[in-house]
Amino acid sequence: MTDRGGTEIVLIRHGQTEWSANGRHTSYTDLDMTSEGERQARAVRERLAGRTFASVLCSPRKRALRTAELAGLTVSEVTEDLAEWNYGEYEGITTPRIRESHPGWSLWSDGCPGGESPEQAGARLDRVLARARELLTEGDVVLVAHGHCLRVAGARWIGLPPSAGGLLKLDTATISSLGFEHGSDPVLTSWNAG
Repeated sequence: MTDRGGTEIVLIRHGQTEWSANGRHTSYTDLDMTSEGERQARAVRERLAGRTFASVLCSPRKRALRTAELAGLTVSEVTEDLAEWNYGEYEGITTPRIRESHPGWSLWSDGCPGGESPEQAGARLDRVLARARELLTEGDVVLVAHGHCLRVAGARWIGLPPSAGGLLKLDTATISSLGFEHGSDPVLTSWNAG
């Protein structure tokens, strides 16, 4: 791999929705952000002030697209590969509620019935990261998406399995960065920065 200099991939999780505030799994349900989520997204704009980006890749869900807009980003590509982990039958349900009927269930090891496995989510995010690496030749890249899929992206970037995303907490409207050490070694340069 060639020397990447200071280029990085910036991950931005969308602002709060009613379901994210309540811990309900939200993948294909296309919710608007709350007024707090919109405030959070505008705050992202302030934290990105003065930065320029070669490319902005975004989930097709309106909560991600609106976050990009309020953060002052111009989306260059919309991709279903950045959609949230497909929760299948667990869409709209909280983890404690799922565990009432499936004790010990973990998204990170078990996936979701009728939805995606960790490996399927990982394959999607590997495609996104490969695309982002291509775009780094032009400058920094932004990915605007969702909590679980961005946690998978963080894990995959540093060579860990998708399940390791469970070790990377990610709050709404936070900024994380994937970069390089020694020019070519992938590292997390920042995580869950508010």
